[in-house]
Amino acid sequence: MAAGGSTQQRRREMAAASAAAISGAGCCRLSKIGATRRPPPARVRVAVRLRPFVHGTAGASDPPCVRGMDSCSLEIANWRNHQETLKYQFDAFYGERSTQQDIYAGSVQPILRHLLEGQNASVLAYGPTGAGKTHTMLGSPEQPGVIPRALMDLLQLTREEGAEGRPWALSVTMSYLEIYQEKVLDLLDPASGDLVIREDCRGNILIPGLTQKPITSFADFERHFLPASRNRTVGATRLNQRSSRSHAVLLVKVDQRERLAPFRQREGKLYLIDLAGSEDNRRTGNKGLRLKESGAINTSLFVLGKVVDALNQGLPRVPYRDSKLTRLLQDSLGGSAHSILIANIAPERRFYLDTVSALNFAARSKEVINRPFTNESLQPHVLGPVKLSQKELLGPPEAKRARGPEEEEIGSPEPMAAPASASQKLSPLQKLSSMDPAMLERLLSLDRLLASQGSQGAPLLSTPKRERMVLMKTVEEKDLEIERLKTKQKELEAKMLAQKAEEKENHCPTMLRPLSHRTVTGAKPLKKAVVMPLQLIQEQAASPNAEIHILKNKGRKRKLESLDALEPEEKAEDCWELQISPELLAHGRQKILDLLNEGSARDLRSLQRIGPKKAQLIVGWRELHGPFSQVEDLERVEGITGKQMESFLKANILGLAAGQRCGAS
Repeated sequence: MAAGGSTQQRRREMAAASAAAISGAGCCRLSKIGATRRPPPARVRVAVRLRPFVHGTAGASDPPCVRGMDSCSLEIANWRNHQETLKYQFDAFYGERSTQQDIYAGSVQPILRHLLEGQNASVLAYGPTGAGKTHTMLGSPEQPGVIPRALMDLLQLTREEGAEGRPWALSVTMSYLEIYQEKVLDLLDPASGDLVIREDCRGNILIPGLTQKPITSFADFERHFLPASRNRTVGATRLNQRSSRSHAVLLVKVDQRERLAPFRQREGKLYLIDLAGSEDNRRTGNKGLRLKESGAINTSLFVLGKVVDALNQGLPRVPYRDSKLTRLLQDSLGGSAHSILIANIAPERRFYLDTVSALNFAARSKEVINRPFTNESLQPHVLGPVKLSQKELLGPPEAKRARGPEEEEIGSPEPMAAPASASQKLSPLQKLSSMDPAMLERLLSLDRLLASQGSQGAPLLSTPKRERMVLMKTVEEKDLEIERLKTKQKELEAKMLAQKAEEKENHCPTMLRPLSHRTVTGAKPLKKAVVMPLQLIQEQAASPNAEIHILKNKGRKRKLESLDALEPEEKAEDCWELQISPELLAHGRQKILDLLNEGSARDLRSLQRIGPKKAQLIVGWRELHGPFSQVEDLERVEGITGKQMESFLKANILGLAAGQRCGAS
């Protein structure tokens, strides 16, 4: 026992000594906080907001199913036993009489200071449809929500911290996007199309091509945000006349650059997220396109719940990549952000199951642990080129040997004056063009920092004279070697180009040889044929100047014969694919267009490649967007390619034409 106790005591002493060494060595290190020690944990904070009753709706006179107990807890009736209640404890609870200012000041405003420290923060509004998420985030002109209040305070903070005379210069940019049916769309530039979500080498989530607008005042923010908000996808359901059909994400980035040495830079991101609500299609009455949107919303929210469960259970794999929403929220849940989840619930009894589901998700989310850190790095400070003479680089003894005999006689016998300032004590490494400029600037910045702090001894980059001469000689030899290799590489490239040109000239007569004189021993390519209705073939064969090809099966070979005996056999073999006449094509397209605009779901199923589900989607799209102007508009509903659309048109046009001719006969 004594030996074990002494061993543990020695381990504690070694750990304390290592910690002291690390803390002493970390005084001059400029990097992320997480580079030397693990960041402190920060739990996801959860606030619940209960909206008031909506007058004029069913159940508005019934007693509420949720009741607040204090500022942090609430209770809801137990659906399994009506004599019991379920109690929930959260970081904050806001009742029916709470205002937008109460929610913002109590939960959102305290996290804004983390942005000025180079850390990330996020605010998520979660809840069922019609619970008031968009009102909490956006609000109204009379009662502004979280987003306008946060931007107003953040811009005021950046103006104060970035004023003249302060050590940091700050700039703010904004981006606005939505996730609609698993597509990331830029609301500031709707024509950009679906964007991709990437992850850089440091684990930060980014979206290449996303528009960033610089803002300096709240008027600039409104000028960009209000038109972009009108681009968000909304729709009417039985529960909400302006239901959000997508997840909206407002990204605000705060960049800080230090004005003085060591010229650090920080970056903080604020995510303001308005999630679309989960929907019960039996109560919303969604059909057609609305049903498809609801399926995409519920799927992404289901994956969000799986991510929260995986983080709480400590599973080795967290399914962030199963949805675009969870991929974008990777920093907010289990990542490096200070996160606030505002769960919105409704008091009506008809929303009881949705309320219980939202409260359970909020209770699981408050167990998620994030580890925020400061995104800090050295600023790539641009310095002018430094040109020093050989005398300044070598020093007095070496400069004396480098001078000629005439200069030695005429030169002053007094030694060279020492540099007056610490900025002139520069290393000969500044003259080396082969060194990375960013590395050289970083070394020089550290050298000036140590000199400004009054460090004793030689500068960081200075070396003894003999070693300096050897170093310069080695660098010159390396430069000569690099130049020699570059010259050799250019000679080899020129030789390869000449060889390719010679080979091309030698093979040119063979390539220009006619195809009829070449002997082909390989297998012939497959040929195509179009099968047409028998009545149409008979009528076209009866007409003069008609050339019809028929496929006949003789044994195991399929041979193409021509009804016109005057045509040579070689020409018949080349014309394997038949073309539809323009009149027949126009008539068929018009008939398909009339069927798409006037036909019922049962009539649409008579078309080829149109099943029950696609027929319902076509009818739903027609009710929302009006009649089809052309047949190609069907691509918006079915999402088929142009090649598939061509085959669809040919098959249906031939079928309609054959049916019309059979009916006429």
